[in-house]
Amino acid sequence: MIEKIFTRIANWVAHLAGLAPTFAICLLIVVAWAASGPIFGFSDTWQLVINTGTTIVTFLMVFLIQNTQNRDGAAIQAKLDELIRVGRAHNQFIGIEHLTESEVKEIRDKCEAAAKRHDRKIAEEAKKALTGKTRAKKKTAA
Repeated sequence: MIEKIFTRIANWVAHLAGLAPTFAICLLIVVAWAASGPIFGFSDTWQLVINTGTTIVTFLMVFLIQNTQNRDGAAIQAKLDELIRVGRAHNQFIGIEHLTESEVKEIRDKCEAAAKRHDRKIAEEAKKALTGKTRAKKKTAA
């Protein structure tokens, strides 16, 4: 129950944080704070207000946005894993997000090399097909 409430709040706050009006409100708060500087004589308390406010908001937002990103990432991984499972891709790719960074890099390098080999093969086949069509046209024209 607490997890569902936290998830709902995290989603709501993350959504609101990304809206243009939220940015505009925050900008207005900073402008109002800056404009009030001369009134308060640019005192230590005046500076402490903005520092404390921004620190608290930043501290809380880190956890809420991280929670949202973690869930989004896990959902994307589950979707990709399902596509791999039902598709023609290799099932050993399922769960590679749990490997170390260097292990994932090694797999990515192998995939890129395989893709380049595949691209060269396709290019060669296309070249052969074009050469065959050109020869057929020359024979027909002659």
